[in-house]
Amino acid sequence: MADPDPFGGFGVEIPFVHHLGFELTVFEGGLSELHYTPRPEHLNSYAVTHGGAVMTLLDVTMAGAARSVSPELGVVTIEMKTSFMQPSLGKLICKGHLMHRTKSMAFTEATVFDEAGRACAHATGTFKYVSRRPAEISTD
Repeated sequence: MADPDPFGGFGVEIPFVHHLGFELTVFEGGLSELHYTPRPEHLNSYAVTHGGAVMTLLDVTMAGAARSVSPELGVVTIEMKTSFMQPSLGKLICKGHLMHRTKSMAFTEATVFDEAGRACAHATGTFKYVSRRPAEISTD
């Protein structure tokens, strides 16, 4: 039997997320959870997960929490604040929560945990709900 969502639970193809290997495990009721096993090319010069990869994990997790209550809509990031508390080592789990929603905006938070369950990074983010349509790319 074919997978009902060939996009790993996200409902849409997200090439960068696919490239990083994120796995969506929770997507319901304002909650989301993603699992991520960083590959060597995702590490920084200290041999820990690069901050950009961690921020992407937080961003996608928060977007998932926002979309979980209206999966027919997309979201775009308006702003994001990230705090790094300690190095992100090994397999990572990120848990997101929709804190408040208006008709057009979502206010979210997410935390990245390492294999030992220690909080490594935390973010808050604001997202705008948008109708799904192809991106318009300017050629100017």
